[in-house]
Amino acid sequence: MSDQPWTGGQVTERASVVLCPNPGPMTLDGTNTWVLHSPSTDQAVVIDPGPLDEEHLDAVEAHVAKLGATVELTLVTHAHFDHDEGVPRWIERTGSAVRGAGRGEALRHDERITVGDIDLHVLLTPGHTKDSVSFVWADEQLLLTGDSVLGRGTSIVAYPDGNLAQYLDSLDTLHVAAQEGGLTLAPGHGPTALDASAVIDFYRRHRGERLQQVRDALAGGANTAPDVAQAVVEQVYADVPKAVWPAAKATVLAQLEYLQA
Repeated sequence: MSDQPWTGGQVTERASVVLCPNPGPMTLDGTNTWVLHSPSTDQAVVIDPGPLDEEHLDAVEAHVAKLGATVELTLVTHAHFDHDEGVPRWIERTGSAVRGAGRGEALRHDERITVGDIDLHVLLTPGHTKDSVSFVWADEQLLLTGDSVLGRGTSIVAYPDGNLAQYLDSLDTLHVAAQEGGLTLAPGHGPTALDASAVIDFYRRHRGERLQQVRDALAGGANTAPDVAQAVVEQVYADVPKAVWPAAKATVLAQLEYLQA
């Protein structure tokens, strides 16, 4: 995975990213708002409009206009504010239909969504959140993963909305899709990666290693601490900036739930 700053832009002939200016420890370079273009019909699908940031929505709308397109459909990968807070305002501005994260018609696993010559295969990939979804655009060889798999670092599985058992199953689902299609990773944060399956392999190994570290911390005495999760964080995530320890603790709670199942 690249450590270079990510600025978005054109990714394939028909897919591009408008990067939201909301960088941070959890959002990396910012939220990737994906714009998928159907040149034959001058329609666009927008994935994750981002937070309520009028300048960003202006930039996305301007990009769609530059393509000579109109927004036919807005999709949301999951209900975290950095992906969906701006959706109501975006819909006001564009009048597009919307699906995902509890909005519009519920997305179904293995469903196909067709807008012009855009053909998306829906994968329900819960774990990061209960409502996380991903999309395969086979024609452009893209695997759009939201926050299930990031372009840099690893994603969190934060208890109680996050569920590690579901997440591990979703990584398996994404790995199969990536291998079968030779797909490029198109994440919700961070840069793209040409070999999505390699990134997902790394994620699966990382989760296994973390779980073993949690087991070791519990065996080493963390299980007798007044706050077991915090004790695990201080051992297992000692190399992580303390600013993200609250997220690490939520992840540890999900790990503990998984180990107790």
